[in-house]
Amino acid sequence: MAHRDRTVKLRKYADAGIRHYWYVEEEGTTAVVHVYELDEPTRVYAPAGIFHSTLQRPVPYEITIDLEKLTPKRR
Repeated sequence: MAHRDRTVKLRKYADAGIRHYWYVEEEGTTAVVHVYELDEPTRVYAPAGIFHSTLQRPVPYEITIDLEKLTPKRR
């Protein structure tokens, strides 16, 4: 599934003209978000950042997410 999310979906979403693609995965006990933005002329995504503890983005709208609160605490 990770391969599909990182390659196949990335290409299909770019071909469809979807401007922002966020891929969320769990790394250890925290969510990690890989953010991509579409380069309109080439229809290819460019990496816009990898966020580990806090996701803060101005586009597609201003948002701040505490990623550490997205995964339950493990004992």
